[in-house]
Amino acid sequence: MPTFFAFLDIFTTFARCMGILYIVPTPVGNMEDMTLRAIRILKEVDLVLAEDTRTSGVLLKHFDIRNQLLSHHKFNEHGTSAGIVNRLLAGQNVALISDAGTPGISDPGFFLVREAVKAGVEVQTLPGATAFVPALVSSGLPCDRFAFEGFLPQKKGRQTKIRSLATEERTMIFYESPYRLVKTLEQFAEAYGDDRQVSVCREISKVHEESVRGTLAEVVAHFKAHEPKGEIVIVLAGKGSGGHPVKHED
Repeated sequence: MPTFFAFLDIFTTFARCMGILYIVPTPVGNMEDMTLRAIRILKEVDLVLAEDTRTSGVLLKHFDIRNQLLSHHKFNEHGTSAGIVNRLLAGQNVALISDAGTPGISDPGFFLVREAVKAGVEVQTLPGATAFVPALVSSGLPCDRFAFEGFLPQKKGRQTKIRSLATEERTMIFYESPYRLVKTLEQFAEAYGDDRQVSVCREISKVHEESVRGTLAEVVAHFKAHEPKGEIVIVLAGKGSGGHPVKHED
């Protein structure tokens, strides 16, 4: 009868034969934000999963990465994840990227990572670009404790979610479309008061990066006069946080 150590040796050998799932951040704006390790991993893996193969194809071409791309996004991830996990179990190394930033942060990624972990596959997440961290740090608001909320519900549950955060004392971070920015800020002002401090950062790491800081009333007035464009991160002071960023535009 095989001993415990024999079983352990078999398990260890099997684990070594499995592939690795790499979660690879990509630039949110400036191509120079791509790390050397990310480029190496994308060149070495057997397969690259991309949210949009057309967008990621441009990225890979820029860094002379010639690898197979497979579409993996929020509309098909439940159907494709099982096959990807089987590839990993068979020994293939797979990298997951999104259109920009770190997969899993308001982008596809969580479901596949969960399934890989359940199957005993090793998951390595590379450090790298994400939009909310630069927006938070440059906001002038307290960043030692914060609550990342991502995108608010567009319709059902939106007001309920906003009201539920009325007593949140940590700095809050939201992603938003430029088309809904003013409406969202007005809803915050209605729920939390016009004088709540906020910083709106757009086009992070791009040529036209801008941060607009002040009270909700002031920032609403700014974006009513200047139509917002690009990717938006809202950093909102928590209740009683005492955060008072300088009223300033970059």
